[in-house]
Amino acid sequence: MEQTVTVPMQQPQPSAPEEVIAANRARIDDLDARIIALVQERMAASRAVQQARMGAGGRRVHLAREMEILRTYGDALGRPGTSVAMTLLELCRGTV
Repeated sequence: MEQTVTVPMQQPQPSAPEEVIAANRARIDDLDARIIALVQERMAASRAVQQARMGAGGRRVHLAREMEILRTYGDALGRPGTSVAMTLLELCRGTV
C-alpha cells in the first residue's frame, strides 16, 4: 500500500520590523503629500465659493455650512475629527 505524505504549507515569513516600519513610513509620506495637495485644492474651491458669495452681496463665512462640516468630520472621526475640521475651516476661511 502506497503512503501519502502531507507536507505542511509554509507560511510566509513576516518581514523584519525595520522593513515594515520603512515601508509604512514611505506610505505615510505619500499619504501626507496627497492630503496636503487635497487641502490646497479645498482651499482654492473654498476661495471661489467665498468670492462668489461676497460678489452676490453675501458674507464670506456661512456658519450653518461650517457647522455641517464640523458634524460630518465629528461623525466620521469622533472628537478629533472636529478638531481636524476646525483646522481645515481655518485654513480655507482666509482672512475674515
